Amino acid sequence: MNRQDILTWLRERDERQLEQLYRQADVVRADHVGDDVHLRGLIEISSHCLRSCAYCGLRRPNQHAQRYRMSRSEILESVELAVGLGYGTVVLQSGQDHELTGDFVVDLIRQLKSASPLAVTLSLGERSLEELAAWRAAGADRYLLRFETSNRALYERIHPPLGNTRSDRIALLGHLRKLGYEIGGGVMVGIPGQTYEDLATDIETFRELDLDMIGIGPYLPHPMTPLAKEHDETQSTGGQQVPNSESMTYKVLALTRITCPLANIPSTTAVATLNRTDGLELGLMRGANVVMPNVTPMAYRRLYEIYPDKACLHEPSERFDQRLRERIRGIGRTVGIGRGDSPRMLAARRKTGAGVA
Repeated sequence: MNRQDILTWLRERDERQLEQLYRQADVVRADHVGDDVHLRGLIEISSHCLRSCAYCGLRRPNQHAQRYRMSRSEILESVELAVGLGYGTVVLQSGQDHELTGDFVVDLIRQLKSASPLAVTLSLGERSLEELAAWRAAGADRYLLRFETSNRALYERIHPPLGNTRSDRIALLGHLRKLGYEIGGGVMVGIPGQTYEDLATDIETFRELDLDMIGIGPYLPHPMTPLAKEHDETQSTGGQQVPNSESMTYKVLALTRITCPLANIPSTTAVATLNRTDGLELGLMRGANVVMPNVTPMAYRRLYEIYPDKACLHEPSERFDQRLRERIRGIGRTVGIGRGDSPRMLAARRKTGAGVA
């Protein structure tokens, strides 16, 4: 699919035409990653953050945010829950919290790997190359670092520098690849200032980076962020702003599956927040093959407020897991068993004769 095709589909509004796109994405998904839906247990280990990203409720200047940092024992209890529920991966996510020191994370990874068969995905922000190398050496398998937009001017507006250090997540993803991680990126759909050309470039960037994991969700404004006011103003002008709609998110998801057939792509919590009835299923039917159930303790889950009223706030992990499996079976899909490693990475290992990390 070339750039003009991508742009044409992004601008398409006829739902009958879009059904053709969704069917094509679902066929590509079935052919390249199969019918398994892989479950990743998400643990939001800290809501502290040094950064001032313009879209995120965890941003340091937000004085209304209630901060927490899970203890080692609390994290390990959540890991035990993920193991008990049969998940093959645990995802440790936080704001950019340097109180989660390099050594603390090294020790935590070693404990997780020695106590469970889980793959370990880290999503801890922009950390030093030394820390990232140490975490990989300790056994971390994957690193998720969403860049949110490939438009450099827009990126710099929503990701202010930390001190004198310019943020460049796309470059950091390249370093993570060299360290041997499976790498994940992703974007928000409908960021104030985002154009259709930007979204087309985002999809092309996914392909160029050859990402193992790609997260796509709508931009959901948090009232205590600078971008929320811009969102309100942009929506009222009737201009060229890309909408942060459910439909637009599905289009980007489907186009991403078609252009990146071997990637692991989640049906995200943000989509399920827009459509609590069947947003999760529609994401899976339009190219996704991963779901990330939240196993963070309920007392902390509501405090990890990147955007308000997340779908995962309303149901304990065990109950959600039971319903999730029923919903997956209800659309004719199966729950994956094991780690659910990146098909792209597995293909590369087969070529070189290397084993699974």
